[in-house]
Amino acid sequence: MVRSRRSRLVRAASLSVLAALIQPFGAQTRSTPHTASREQYSRWQAEIRQGLFIPNDLPASQPASYGTFSPATGVTAERVTYATANGMRVPAIVYRPQSKLDRRMPAILIVNGHSGDKTSWYAFYSGILYARAGAVVLTYDPLGEDERNSDRQSEAREHDTILPEDEAPRRLAGQMIADIVQGVSYLSGRTDVDPQRIAVAAYSMGSFHSAIAGAMDMRIHALVLSGGGNLDGPNGYWDTSKLMCQAGAYHALSFLGDRGAVLYALNQQRGPTLLLNGTSDKLITTPHTDEAFFADLRDRTAKITGTRANLFRTEWFEGAGHRPNFVTRRAALWLNEQLQFSNWTAASIASIPEIHISEWAAKTGAHIGQSFQNELSEGGIRALDPTIPNVPREKLQALSESEWKQQKDSLTWIGWIHRVGFPGPASDSKNHK
Repeated sequence: MVRSRRSRLVRAASLSVLAALIQPFGAQTRSTPHTASREQYSRWQAEIRQGLFIPNDLPASQPASYGTFSPATGVTAERVTYATANGMRVPAIVYRPQSKLDRRMPAILIVNGHSGDKTSWYAFYSGILYARAGAVVLTYDPLGEDERNSDRQSEAREHDTILPEDEAPRRLAGQMIADIVQGVSYLSGRTDVDPQRIAVAAYSMGSFHSAIAGAMDMRIHALVLSGGGNLDGPNGYWDTSKLMCQAGAYHALSFLGDRGAVLYALNQQRGPTLLLNGTSDKLITTPHTDEAFFADLRDRTAKITGTRANLFRTEWFEGAGHRPNFVTRRAALWLNEQLQFSNWTAASIASIPEIHISEWAAKTGAHIGQSFQNELSEGGIRALDPTIPNVPREKLQALSESEWKQQKDSLTWIGWIHRVGFPGPASDSKNHK
C-alpha cells in the first residue's frame, strides 16, 4: 500500500524569509505578570485567538453521519463529518461501546502527530481500546492528510507546503487548533457523552496544537500530551521547527512573554494535564535537562497563577523515544482517574495484558510509518490489550469516493487555501522538511 505522496519541488520561499514576514506580530513581546487576574486570563485567550485567526464564534458542529461498522469485538465505529472554521468540514471516525450504557459516557479526542491521521495505527488502536473502557473516542484527519489531502493520501504532509502570504503559518495552525475545539464541540453535543468528562490525548505536533487549544477551551477536562509539551523560549525547538504548522504560530505568540508558562497557566484554569515523554526523545530532552526543564516551567507557571493546584504533571518512559504514549497502562490509569470509565477500574487496568507494538504490527499487518517503526520510537511501545485488531485503511474513510469528490472543496488543504482567500501555490511545489 502506497501511503507517501509523490515528491515535489521545494518552494523558493525559505523559512527565514517567512519568519521575518511574521515578525511584526510576534515582536510585540512584553513581560509576563505574576499572579494573573481573571481579566488577564481572558485577555490572553482573546489575543491568542486574534494572533492565530481563530474566530471567537466558531460554527455549530452540524454533524453528518455516513454509517457504522464494527472494527472489533464490543465496539461500534461511526463515520461522521462535522463543521469547523472557514466553512470547512472534518471527516472523522467515532468509536463507542457496542452495548449502549444507561448513562452518559466520558469522551476522548485523539489528536495526531505530524503526518498522522485517523488511519494511523495509534488512532484506531486508541479508539478501540478506550471504547472498550466505556468511552466515546473521536479520531479525525488533520488538514492535508487522508480525506483532507488533495489526492486522498496519508503521510502526505501537504500542509507543510510553504505559502508566500505572511499570515499563512498563523492561519494554518489556527485552523488546526480550531479543528480541536470543534471536535470538543462535536463530542459535547452527543447525547451519549458527558460534557463534563471530555479529554484530549495528543501526540507530537498534536501536543503543540492541543496545549494551545487547552489554553483557550475550558470544556476540556483532562489533557494528555505525548512526545511534546516542552513549551520553550525564544529560538527554542518550537520557534525553529516546521514553519507552517508549528514555528510560525509559536513565534506569533511571543507577545505572551513567557509563552510556555502562560499557556500552562491558562491550562491550569481548565483542569489536569499529564505529559508522557521518553528520556531518549531528542525533541524533548535536547537541549533541555529532562525533568529539570519541566520543574522550572512548573515553578514559573505557579508564579503566574499563585497556586500549584492542577499544575501539569510529567511522567517519563526510561530509554524511550518519540511515541504516542496514551495507549500505555500509565496513561490508562491516569485517564481513568480523571474520567471514571464505566468498564474499567484501576485494578482491572493493572491486569490487562500488554503487547509490544512492533510484534502486534507484524502479527496483524498494521502499518507503522517507516521512520517510526524502530524500537526507540513507536515500534517499541508496550500497549494495553493484545486483542485489538488491525483496521484496514479503506474502512476508516468517512466518505465514499463519490461523496468525497462532491465535498472536496470543504475538506481539503487546497480547498482551505481558496476559502481563506490565498491564491495558492504558483506551482506544484512542496516542503517536506
